Amino acid sequence: MKKIDGHLHLVRSVAGLNGKGRMTPLGNGQTIWDDGTLIKLIPDGWGDDDFLAESALQVMDENGIDKAVLLQGSLNGYQNYYSYQTVKKYPDKFIAAFSVDPFADNAMKIVQRHVEDLGFRAIKFEISQGGGLHGYHQPFRLDTTPALGKIFHFLADYPGFVVTVDYGDYTQFSYEPEAIANLAQRYPKLDFVVCHLSFPNADHLDRLENALQQWQPYTNISTEISAIQDIEGETEFPFPRCQKDVALAKKVLGAKRIFWGTDSPWSSTFNSYHDLSTWLEATDIFDQSELEDVMYNNAERIYFKPDHIQAMQDSEDPVFKNNN
Repeated sequence: MKKIDGHLHLVRSVAGLNGKGRMTPLGNGQTIWDDGTLIKLIPDGWGDDDFLAESALQVMDENGIDKAVLLQGSLNGYQNYYSYQTVKKYPDKFIAAFSVDPFADNAMKIVQRHVEDLGFRAIKFEISQGGGLHGYHQPFRLDTTPALGKIFHFLADYPGFVVTVDYGDYTQFSYEPEAIANLAQRYPKLDFVVCHLSFPNADHLDRLENALQQWQPYTNISTEISAIQDIEGETEFPFPRCQKDVALAKKVLGAKRIFWGTDSPWSSTFNSYHDLSTWLEATDIFDQSELEDVMYNNAERIYFKPDHIQAMQDSEDPVFKNNN
């Protein structure tokens, strides 16, 4: 069965920033936040202070993964340009989203450069209070904040552009499932992806169902199921709590609006990449055709649009062009 990891991070250089401060690499995959929090960011054997494209390709090859979607986040620090270089070098293996702090003075210049010059056709907003923008900004709304509105108005000129959002769990100011529904209605030609299945809790499925029901009318909203093992605190394959979460998502949204991913490298420090890439096959949630959609076809349809691939391949960075 063909597989696309719909949520993968490369780490050219550790540059994490969130409410815990800055992240510093310590070697052997270990890192420390400014507040003293230690985390194992990179699994053993994947890299000491980085997780490069070549290491990712080796992991993918060992586990039968055909392609991957490269996303950015505050945990590792934005790796926008390295992701661009990787897609240009390995166009048959990767597609990428970029990230930007919408409150930066040059936010719109950054957005325009990545879309118009570098050919990106996906953007990732990690707005969670626990790990993203809400950890170091005052509370804001995706659907009503002027700085975000400027970006969405710009992206509306690119039909099929993918907007990927990680908004954290319900305890955080950043938890905004209703904002995704509002944006999907407002921008029907954009595709919206919610990371981590809206941070589920198998003991509180009504909360998850409430979010999913808000999205159900809008076919331009999908969700990926990366890192739900971490969120549920599960290390027992094949993750029975996660099975309940995904079964509910299928019931409400259908199999064509769900896709698989891992959120590696960090998630692969809790469960092996092999287990993360095979657990759905050990369940009866999806039939064979549905499983093929979840593991490959849906991410292919959303992220690997032919014109989006072509946009990145045709791009030429004017910064390098004018200085070489």
